Amino acid sequence: MKTHKNRDMNSSAANSHAGMTMKSKATRSQLLAVTLLTLIALVFGILIAALYGNFTMSARNMQQGSMPQMDMGNQSASGMNAGERSIPGMDMGSQKSPAPVSSLAPTPMSSVTQMNGLVMPPGTIMTADTSMEAMKDMAAVDLTKIAYTAPVDTRGDRTLTPKLENGVKVFNLDVSLIKWNILPDVQVAAYAFNRQIPGPRIRVTEGDRVRIEVKNNLPEPTTVHWHGMILPNNMDGPADITQKPIAPGASYTYEFAVKQAGTYFYHSHKDIDRQQTLGMYGALIVDPKNKPKTLAYDREVVVQIQEWTVKQGYTFPAMPMEGLLPNFFTINGKAYPETETINAKVGEKIRFRFIGSNNAFIHPMHIHGGPFKIVEADGNPVPVAAQIEKDTINVAPGERYDVIWTARNKGKWLLHCHIAHHATNDNVEVKGAGGLTMLVNVT
Repeated sequence: MKTHKNRDMNSSAANSHAGMTMKSKATRSQLLAVTLLTLIALVFGILIAALYGNFTMSARNMQQGSMPQMDMGNQSASGMNAGERSIPGMDMGSQKSPAPVSSLAPTPMSSVTQMNGLVMPPGTIMTADTSMEAMKDMAAVDLTKIAYTAPVDTRGDRTLTPKLENGVKVFNLDVSLIKWNILPDVQVAAYAFNRQIPGPRIRVTEGDRVRIEVKNNLPEPTTVHWHGMILPNNMDGPADITQKPIAPGASYTYEFAVKQAGTYFYHSHKDIDRQQTLGMYGALIVDPKNKPKTLAYDREVVVQIQEWTVKQGYTFPAMPMEGLLPNFFTINGKAYPETETINAKVGEKIRFRFIGSNNAFIHPMHIHGGPFKIVEADGNPVPVAAQIEKDTINVAPGERYDVIWTARNKGKWLLHCHIAHHATNDNVEVKGAGGLTMLVNVT
């Protein structure tokens, strides 16, 4: 009985195992479904490749039996000439003739555009999330709001004479929109102090007490910052930080004691990348209270640097971004050959006061005819032992350098920015130069 029982159990287990094996096999309908899905996936893959791939080998890229865009140089290992055999995506240095000019597509002409009533520069990249405030910052000066055009030959940086009130030197500055000629045939729309570019030169003496009354005739708020000066915080000028912006039509009075001698400047500190870039700056020169009996130089020249972006009669703030890169450059409000010519005699020493009134670019300023000595940096005297001689100095935005150059030989010597583009007028040389260039005529 036990033997039969074991046999029955073994037989039952075998039948059970056989049943399990039979159940694991796929049915015909399942196999058919998998086959259909595989075919559909294959067809879909071919369609995607056909839509987005390129499997053609035309005669254009298969010349002389080569495969596209492969050049093995002078000769292949088998001795064939360059270009006879090639592999896609490889170029080993062959010299291919450029396409004929007549076959090239014409370059599309970009133009100024308008966005929400604002004139935008050609080439500016704007996206859906570009704010209205950002667009206003980049837009052209509104020509309809300009009521004054300066005479073509007007010069900026004219010394401003103060009034004396109870021992205080009082200066008056007004800010407005003007039209200004940087060249006889190139006019810019500008933000200006006292209707000149740069603004008037303020010259005082160490220890003076000064009061500057600023009237805002702009259609927008502004402030004035006294760059590099030691003064009370509420006189420093940054808008919405140390003072409320000066509203259109309103005035603000700055008053402080002058505690330093040296080369400084003043400029807007509201929407600074627009207002200063478009002309709101001027020199602030402070003479030492105790002047040396014998000066180390015979005369001085202030050099204020600025970039301009002028397109199709509109003036935009020059910035290091698409559409706003500068194409004109000025020294004291004029581009060469309209910049001032400096006349000197052999042996004379000239103190050049370089002022980085520019807003966004560095200018390596170079003087021909021999090196100069750096005697002051950012208004601070350089100790005699540290005064080095150079013939080129980088002037970054906000920096000031005072150098003394000696007229060694007769002739016409250039002072210019050594970035070649910055010594052109809209990429063109005029009478041998342009832009940030001055002549020093030594006799």
